Amino acid sequence: MKPRKILFVCLGNICRSSSAEGVMKHLLEEAGLENEFVIDSAGILSYHQGELPDSRMRAHAVRRGYDLIHRSRPVRTEDFYNFDLIIGMDDRNMEDLKERAPSLEALQKIHRMTEYCTRFTHADHVPDPYYGGAEGFEYVLDLLEDACAGLLEHLR
Repeated sequence: MKPRKILFVCLGNICRSSSAEGVMKHLLEEAGLENEFVIDSAGILSYHQGELPDSRMRAHAVRRGYDLIHRSRPVRTEDFYNFDLIIGMDDRNMEDLKERAPSLEALQKIHRMTEYCTRFTHADHVPDPYYGGAEGFEYVLDLLEDACAGLLEHLR
C-alpha cells in the first residue's frame, strides 16, 4: 500500500504549517505509522524560501517535544497532483489554494485545518502568531495538536 500524502499550508511556511508538519510527524511516530504517511508543508508565498521555522515557534515547539527542522518552500502546482490532502490554516490560505487548484479533483483535496479539531470546535482558523506574543504561539500549538490528533483519527 502506498503512503498517504498530506501537505500543510500557511502564508510563509515558517510558523503554522511547519508546526503542523512537526506535530503530525510526532503523532505518527508515536502511533508507529510514520511509514504509512508522507508529511510536508509549504507556504503560499516564497518570501521565506529555504529558511527554518521562526525561532520563537521553534522555541515553543521544542518545549513540547517537537523539533521543527523543515525548510520553507512555496506551494507548487505539482503539489496538487502529488498530495492526497492539502490543508490550509485560514480563509486567505484556503482562497489562495482554491485559486491555484489546477482541476476539480485537486480542489476536492483542499481542507481547513480546524475541520479536524475535536476540543477547539469553536475555532474556524489557525491564527498567524507571527506578529504577536508568546501566548499566540502556544495557542497555535494547542490548536495544531488538537487538529492533528483529529486528522489522524479521521484517517484511521
